[in-house]
Amino acid sequence: MSSTTIKTTPEQRIAKLADALNTSFNKKGCTVEQGFGEVTLTVPRERLLEISFELYGSASPFSFDLLIDLCGVDYLTYGQVEWETSSASLTGFGRGVDRSSEIDTEAADRFAVVYHLLSIEDNVRVRVKTYLDSEHPMVESVIPVWPVADWFEREAFDLYGILFEGHPDLRRILTDYGFVGHPFRKDFPVSGHVEMRYDPEKRRVIYEPVSIEPRTLVPRVIRNDNRYMNEESN
Repeated sequence: MSSTTIKTTPEQRIAKLADALNTSFNKKGCTVEQGFGEVTLTVPRERLLEISFELYGSASPFSFDLLIDLCGVDYLTYGQVEWETSSASLTGFGRGVDRSSEIDTEAADRFAVVYHLLSIEDNVRVRVKTYLDSEHPMVESVIPVWPVADWFEREAFDLYGILFEGHPDLRRILTDYGFVGHPFRKDFPVSGHVEMRYDPEKRRVIYEPVSIEPRTLVPRVIRNDNRYMNEESN
């Protein structure tokens, strides 16, 4: 490396990236947020594939050639504290959270897909996010841009029910073949929808509707703080 090379700090690279992203994509309905040493680019879902191509490759001014991670997010009950209950027993599990009521499962922008990208050349990262509605949580697959997205998109489909248009083999990857529902959705009951047991008469494992009440027990934990033990004794 030449002694005349100008070195930039991570903060300077992040600020430069945020400005460049805002200049390039602001007119396309995108927003750029910067904070905690990170940059987030929020993209309209109908333009995700187009903008992904613009972020990728040496021909792009950004050269985000590596997709590190892709995941789904469910914003249902976001900002709500569901663990606050009115009563609890001293024995421990005395509170229960009933998730069957006061939940708007049809909320707009309920789901999101988040992409974490890395530019090896510029040594910067960006988080790309696009929101999806609850009725049709579908977005174009980015496999044409980053082929490594294949299994990530299958995982998001399996756990959240998010569909990726153009995916060559969109099927479950973690749960069983006959699994009902998507377990990472916040309205998915902890007990699930189906239970299985061995039937001695049929001599095989059978699946049946779950027979227990879908209720989340919240433990009450009481800890004594040694810093205040003397004050309490007085």
